Amino acid sequence: QVQLAESGGGLVQPGGSLRLSCAASVSTLRSIFMTYGLGWYRQTPGKQRELVGSIQSGGSPNLVDSAKGRINISIDKAKSTVYLQMDDLKPGNTAVYYCNRLGRHLPWGQGTRVTVSS
Repeated sequence: QVQLAESGGGLVQPGGSLRLSCAASVSTLRSIFMTYGLGWYRQTPGKQRELVGSIQSGGSPNLVDSAKGRINISIDKAKSTVYLQMDDLKPGNTAVYYCNRLGRHLPWGQGTRVTVSS
């Protein structure tokens, strides 16, 4: 049973923007925000997943230093979706992006691939 589904990735030129989506059932999101919140992660070949940022229900996003100013995380409760907005993308942002509950992770989704290239 898929609990988290990422989408919205693609090929974008440097300087472009993408909005990634993390869709989940209402009950799944509720359980996530009753605990530690939801994080967005990225993974490149040969490396472990690393946290990009996170958000708690009703709170401001917490972003890693390298992402501040170019990335934002928001929640649309009506759509049961959490977004990762990325602006001014650089080739170094190329990765597969995942969302998951912080702390005790749920099964990982398939992720969504972002490729930044001219």
